[in-house]
Amino acid sequence: MALAIVIFAAALAAIASERVDRTKVAMVGAILVLLTQTIDQEHAIEAIDWATLGLLAGMMIVVRLTEITGVYTYVAIRAGQLARGRPFVLVLLLAGATAVLSAFLDNLTTVLLVVPITFLLADALDIDPIPLVLIEVIASNIGGTATLIGDPPNILIAGATGLSFGAFVVNLAPIVVVTFLVVTGGLYLFFRSRLQIAPDQRDAVQALDARRSIEDAAELKRLGPLLILTILTFFVHRQLHLEPATVALAGATAMILVTRQPLEKALAGIEWPTLFFFIGLFVLVGSLEENGAIEELAQGVASVTGGDRTAELLGIAWVSALGSGIVDNIPFTATMIPVVEELQAGSGDDAYWWALALGACFGGNATLVAAAANVAAAGMAERAGAPIGFLTFLKVGIPATLVSMLLATAYIALRYL
Repeated sequence: MALAIVIFAAALAAIASERVDRTKVAMVGAILVLLTQTIDQEHAIEAIDWATLGLLAGMMIVVRLTEITGVYTYVAIRAGQLARGRPFVLVLLLAGATAVLSAFLDNLTTVLLVVPITFLLADALDIDPIPLVLIEVIASNIGGTATLIGDPPNILIAGATGLSFGAFVVNLAPIVVVTFLVVTGGLYLFFRSRLQIAPDQRDAVQALDARRSIEDAAELKRLGPLLILTILTFFVHRQLHLEPATVALAGATAMILVTRQPLEKALAGIEWPTLFFFIGLFVLVGSLEENGAIEELAQGVASVTGGDRTAELLGIAWVSALGSGIVDNIPFTATMIPVVEELQAGSGDDAYWWALALGACFGGNATLVAAAANVAAAGMAERAGAPIGFLTFLKVGIPATLVSMLLATAYIALRYL
């Protein structure tokens, strides 16, 4: 356990230093835990979330193939025109759309769709894209908290408890709405100086004919219906008994079959550094799981709270936020579920699960590695030539998480205590 913690901590420190490429760090860390047999090869393979990798690869191909048609430029121009060049309206429009889509698609899929549009929009308005991307990522993790399908921790909780879609909405959506408004407003104020749009740039965007941005109308006619079908299928994937990865890869495959673009060009859209960073990170976190490090932290909640319901609920929420921020909210939630079941002790008190959901989902905003959506956004930003560093994200993620958790604490106290 000690060796697993040391290697993970060293990798996290190296990523935070930003002196070494994070993908290299993750891969070296993964190889170290394998060579030292901190985790065996079979468990390392099991630790890799292939569903996440499949979703990423599929959506990367989908975005790459449809990008050359100019459809994302069209959407970006229309978004800028709807906002009429007003920075606050623009932020509210982008963040609001991201949060709502995250609630009904999932936050990773939403980020993969929204971030490319954001870079095009920022270029059209001649503003820094990074503040917009950071606000969208934060909004995606907050918005995804509202529903059963919005964030992976909620899916895990639903699978373990059988709680309904409606129960998630009724118990989580109210605080999600409040948190979104407060955090988004705060982030806008923080970034306001970097989001000023020059009057002539506003006029230039308003004067643009969005339809002229469509560069390949014939290709759009071939791929557009498949893009819409893929997005719509995400909304009903659970009813169809399909994983998001299956939907994304099916959409990508269908597009490859009908496109006129070479296969090599389509596959070039896959951001391999991002995928390999995930692989390394999954193995590193898997070594912590395999050696009981995460379980030790989770069990610490039970020992410290001493059976007091208030302490248990707030302890679950804050420890989940802390643990999710350090490692990743998916494996941490999976580890916390049996602990919460033990604390709940058959009482049927669902408040324990809402505390876990809020902590794990909001904690996903704390660091760059806390949620898959964060890493995916950083990968796309790096590819666009505007990298988001670990510390850059931390300066935004920590305050956003603290504010979110303080609001969540007040909500739990008012509603469940």
